Amino acid sequence: MAANLPSSLRHIALFFERLPGIGQKTANRLAFYLLRLPDADLQAISTHIAELKRKTRRCRICNNLTEGELCSICEDSARDTGTITVVEDVIDLLSFETGNIYKGVYHVLHGKIDPLNHVGPEDIFIDSLLRRVRENTGTIKEVILATNPDMEGEATAMYIRNKLQELKAAGADFRISRLGYGLPIGGNLEYADYLTLRKAMENRSQFDRE
Repeated sequence: MAANLPSSLRHIALFFERLPGIGQKTANRLAFYLLRLPDADLQAISTHIAELKRKTRRCRICNNLTEGELCSICEDSARDTGTITVVEDVIDLLSFETGNIYKGVYHVLHGKIDPLNHVGPEDIFIDSLLRRVRENTGTIKEVILATNPDMEGEATAMYIRNKLQELKAAGADFRISRLGYGLPIGGNLEYADYLTLRKAMENRSQFDRE
């Protein structure tokens, strides 16, 4: 059907079709929806899209997305800075924040160790996590490893655990824990409901023991 559309509409439909979870029919419907929008609304959307990459940056502490130096979580003095939850992506952070089940802070890796796709520890923000823990020895009491419970997520958690244990061996005093398995093996935090996340957080287990 896209081939029969006017060129500009076809390009928009093809763009939507490239997005995760969007098929051809949905892409076409979205393209037609934009076509029916008032000019002012369409202009506002195009402006926001144009500014997306220019304005969005990573928080200098936790790598969450922000438009300033720090994200709103790191700026919040009410958060417990002694507890850091390590997540793969910002969308996982949003899952915790939606349920209002956690009062600590985060560290976003922006990926996971995945050798088959040529992603190693140096390609994600593990070094900045270790530096953060090392520079805040005495303040940080717990690091919660909340990578997804799939093969790559487990490998990432094991790698980080081993590196954190080296810091503990050097004298740092904090707990390393892993989310409890209220989450299904092979599942993703993005699709977890509030109650599942709450139980996983409540039932997290110590992760620095062999």
